[in-house]
Amino acid sequence: RQGIGEPSVYHAVVVIFLEFFAWGLLTTPMLTVLHQTFPQHTFLMNGLIHGVKGLLSFLSAPLIGALSDVWGRKSFLLLTVFFTCAPIPLMKISPWWYFAVISMSGVFAVTFSVIFAYVADITQEHERSTAYGLVSATFAASLVTSPAIGAYLSQAYGDTLVVVLASGVALLDIGFILLAVPESLPEEMRPVSWGAPISWEQADPFASLRKVGQDSTVLLICITVFLSYLPEAGQYSSFFLYLRQVIGFSSETVAAFIGVVGILSILAQTVVLGILMRSIGNKNTILLGLGFQILQLAWYGFGSQPWMMWAAGAVAAMSSITFPAISAMVSRNADPDQQGVVQGMITGIRGLCNGLGPALYGFVFYLFHVELNEMAEVETLGKASKPNMANPTDESSIIPGPPFLFGACSVLLSLLVALFIPEHNLALRSGSHKKHSNGAQTHTHSPQVGGSDGKEPLLEDSSV
Repeated sequence: RQGIGEPSVYHAVVVIFLEFFAWGLLTTPMLTVLHQTFPQHTFLMNGLIHGVKGLLSFLSAPLIGALSDVWGRKSFLLLTVFFTCAPIPLMKISPWWYFAVISMSGVFAVTFSVIFAYVADITQEHERSTAYGLVSATFAASLVTSPAIGAYLSQAYGDTLVVVLASGVALLDIGFILLAVPESLPEEMRPVSWGAPISWEQADPFASLRKVGQDSTVLLICITVFLSYLPEAGQYSSFFLYLRQVIGFSSETVAAFIGVVGILSILAQTVVLGILMRSIGNKNTILLGLGFQILQLAWYGFGSQPWMMWAAGAVAAMSSITFPAISAMVSRNADPDQQGVVQGMITGIRGLCNGLGPALYGFVFYLFHVELNEMAEVETLGKASKPNMANPTDESSIIPGPPFLFGACSVLLSLLVALFIPEHNLALRSGSHKKHSNGAQTHTHSPQVGGSDGKEPLLEDSSV
């Protein structure tokens, strides 16, 4: 067996940490390069770039997952990490090519799907949720530490050093996969023929979405996920740029903000989530998380002072309990052989939001003329409450962040839908999914597909 030792969760953890640590280092340089490359329509172009990437990832994830069932996980880990990190050196070589390659890299930017399939291969069902939690916590930890390091190095030594360091970390990740990561998929678990054909049903990204209407409870959960994750996906793609250009945060302050909110989010998802689930129940925890998300987005939308952003960030950390609570509700109420199908629907909804959300936010920013004339204004007015925006309007003085207010309205609708989700749904156990077992079989024909598409924690960010 190639690699070091037996395949383990720790191999997956290292791969995820290094990949997102490399991208986290680039948080500050990327904001600068983005505005310099697209000075007139910064937010719009940022949304379109991330939107194209998210939609391509949504379309390609099922196919890559199905191919990894035939050819093994290691080769696809190498492929996804390589293409996800390929744009990094281009940031200083050619910014236009950098953003073009980022958009196209969405075809292979599905490392999490392959990682969860890898974990599913080597864990028992009862320990799988803990393993996924460890992978997700590692993802959060990498983004807590790396932006602050990148901001400090950029301030002290310039952006070029940060790009070189991020490229080095990405190469280290690729080398780790080549030399240290063993293959997790046993030969006996693969099809008899190495070149076994892949059915269209396995590779169809819309297959899980078409099954949403087969159960009313699943439909309510998926609508809740769509309406609440759509603004969250858009927020991830543009919020740090918004803090830098509109609110006037410095690079160091943005990095500190990411670190503080990240630490609070980890605490909320581990300590607070467990207490709430035991004390008020699963459904009430979801409703509480959605309530925090509405408050957070409204605060971002109306807030014009830096202290308001910090306060809203603390609320945002509490809103991160929503998706683990939804995942737990689905997992608890679905039969073991239906886990992949039902959770796969939610994962498909999230993948769609990762493409639509950033594009929506970029378009709303564009409609409200939220841009800056020069990046230098941000540096000179770093401590000001709000730098002057290009083409200021009456609306911009009242609502500095229009997309966040749109997002709050979307989450409010999500909350209203979530009110109708039953606390305990036996239909998920014995209802209409059983009538469509043929469709389910295509998604759960092996543990690996269920792990790849069905078990992805809802709190993970693909915005990268």
